Amino acid sequence: MKSSTFCFKCSLMALAVSTAMTMSVPVHAQDSLPFPPTPSGSKAGPTIATSTYSPLPKQSHIPANAPNIVVVMLDDVGPALPHTFGGVIQTPTLDRLAKEGVSYNRFHNAAMCSPTRAALLTGRNHHRVGYGQIAELANDWDGYTGRIPRTSATVAKVLGYYGYATAAFGKWHNTPANETTAVGPYTDWPAGEGVGFDYFYGFLAGESSQWEPAVVENTVRLDPSRGKEGYHFTEDMTDKAVSWIKQVRALTPDRPFFVYWAPGASHGPHHIFKEWADKYKGRFDGGWDAMREAIYARQKQLGWIPQDTELTPRPDSLAAWKDIPDDEKPFQRRLMEVFAGYTEHADTQAGRLLETLDELGIRDNTLIFYVWGDNGSSAEGQNGTISELLAQNGIATEIKDHIRTMNELGGMDVLGSPKADNMYHAGWAWAGSTPHRSTKLVAAHFGGTRTPLVVSWPKQIKPDQQPRSQFHHVNDIVPTIYDVLDIQPPKLVDGISQDPIDGVSMAYSFNAPDAKGQKNGQYFEVMGSRSYYKDDWIASVFGPRVPWVPGIDPAILKWSPDQDAWELHDLSKDFSQANNVAKDHPQKVEELKKAFSADAEANKVYPVGGGLWSVVFHPEDAPHNPATEFHYTQEVFGVPEFTAPKVGARSNLVTIETELSADSQGVLYALGAFSGGLALWVDKGKLSYEYNLFEVERTLLESSSPLPTGKVKIEVETRKIDDKHSGPLSVAIRIDGKEVIKGQVPRSAPLTFTANDAFDVGQDSYSPVSLAYFDRKPFKFNGEISSLKVAYLK
Repeated sequence: MKSSTFCFKCSLMALAVSTAMTMSVPVHAQDSLPFPPTPSGSKAGPTIATSTYSPLPKQSHIPANAPNIVVVMLDDVGPALPHTFGGVIQTPTLDRLAKEGVSYNRFHNAAMCSPTRAALLTGRNHHRVGYGQIAELANDWDGYTGRIPRTSATVAKVLGYYGYATAAFGKWHNTPANETTAVGPYTDWPAGEGVGFDYFYGFLAGESSQWEPAVVENTVRLDPSRGKEGYHFTEDMTDKAVSWIKQVRALTPDRPFFVYWAPGASHGPHHIFKEWADKYKGRFDGGWDAMREAIYARQKQLGWIPQDTELTPRPDSLAAWKDIPDDEKPFQRRLMEVFAGYTEHADTQAGRLLETLDELGIRDNTLIFYVWGDNGSSAEGQNGTISELLAQNGIATEIKDHIRTMNELGGMDVLGSPKADNMYHAGWAWAGSTPHRSTKLVAAHFGGTRTPLVVSWPKQIKPDQQPRSQFHHVNDIVPTIYDVLDIQPPKLVDGISQDPIDGVSMAYSFNAPDAKGQKNGQYFEVMGSRSYYKDDWIASVFGPRVPWVPGIDPAILKWSPDQDAWELHDLSKDFSQANNVAKDHPQKVEELKKAFSADAEANKVYPVGGGLWSVVFHPEDAPHNPATEFHYTQEVFGVPEFTAPKVGARSNLVTIETELSADSQGVLYALGAFSGGLALWVDKGKLSYEYNLFEVERTLLESSSPLPTGKVKIEVETRKIDDKHSGPLSVAIRIDGKEVIKGQVPRSAPLTFTANDAFDVGQDSYSPVSLAYFDRKPFKFNGEISSLKVAYLK
């Protein structure tokens, strides 16, 4: 980590010299954590009368009056969206912090959720800490394991040893996907021993319903009873954060705290109360092309981007607004209105943290980093959708099917509600990247990697509206925290040698807007899309995958990074990567390619494109429960889908031992949610099976003859008909050996139905799969299931 002139042993250049701004050097700062126990100052004799009681004064390992630290980070929001910097979405909290602090217009993320979070929390590059891909699509290569190694201790771990209280709230997304059940292991959970937070309240997966989330508190999966009237997860997690801060201040008032507040907003599904979406009615009627032009003009007017910045053109593979059929436009507009309301709501909830700091009188000495997004706007909604995991499963559909389903469920007001997992058209994501090209999942272009950052610390940072244009990255936040606390990154944590810190401190720029940038190089890579920055030059390759194009192009199977053509941009003249000058500077291209290769080798990036393995080449290698047989009882429910049997994707036999009566009703088993899943249930004397392909295609199979009563064995045999991607399934259901249902599912979900819903026995927890019992959720079976066995078939 580079040294900085910003510390508590010297005054800041732009502020008056004041002893109030100076803190003492930490006591007993050391290279190895934890600190040794404080020895006793008392002398023990044979009796109390012959003993001396004289405890040594308590020693602090951090400076006196060390600041509280809060990191706020939203999800899947593009750099051009906030009103603060010329965008179309009202952001009152970001507005306030920008006025009270300083803002960075060349700050960057890793273009994808888990990688950015891992880099932010450790101060290292994302492949170095095992996150070249999201947790749910991890694989066996060292840079893609989906597990932060103990050689890279998190900031929570380090600050905890130095005396901070630490807590995380909201979306986590850095625990191995197949280790998230109620029985752990908890080693890589946020409040686990390895990661080091004292407290966690949120969800472990990459996304969640905001109405019916699978919430974890520390290491306990909470009862799936959320989803009551008026509930919303962002509000719930903020309630918990406010309560936790107040408890820390009340119970240990001399102890500073570190809070990581990262809501699911505005990742899909876009869920928000109708009144928040209605605030934006009519605001997007002109479409994404017009929205982009208007944002571009405001960005220049505000001075957020240089006046000579060029507006990059729309990709040929992305539809123009004028090309959207008129009868589809109301659907597309409403999707954006819902997203905008969802995002404003999240920013407003972040404001409640500031209100709490004000109320407690500690705002002045709280250092806040507001990272606007963990990646660029997400184009994974592709052509607009009511069920956004269609994209991750590589299933292409017609917009008319989404509109038809929406209308069947209640019309436009369904969007944003528990009956849709809607996500907007990629055109809106592209507009949210203005003036840059591309979106989330593209590490080659700033539309995927650039995000506004605001830093506020009233006690130490003088408010300044001039944008900081030094090139920085999320891996710079941790070394900045260490710098202002005079903490040297430890060489040993829990006896384990530590990896080098890849980030550099940004503190030098807090009160020096024109200071020369201290980050000279940085690589980016996500699924083969990659770039390398050095000294105001960036060389880049778009990569083999286009996020906004539905389905998976078979040509990707033949892709090789050796065949890629590199772009080159001179950022001293080209803020938005509008002009490719590779032909004019071939030597510079080769220089940056070699620099990328060196960093790729050092940071475990190889093989380039390794993150595609579980997405394209071998989905069966994505994290999953390796068992081939599963034995459950009725007490088992809320099993995270990534750890559950893949009864909707693989050939399998489900065998249920139960007892039926004339009034039997309820779910026998279910996987997934209303946005996609399957379920088997009994109701009104019939046995029913539904395969819900992301709402756009529901296959309902029902028995026609009366069901027997008494003890029965029910078998559900599912077989893949062919090996095609999302190929059809045959389903045969037998009771005591007699076939009562037979049918075919036209298309299947090859990867997963949901990111954060569950497999259940005897009920359908969280979000219900079928409309047939939607108003009766969790529709518990009123009988007894003595055994449910799942076995995969060859």
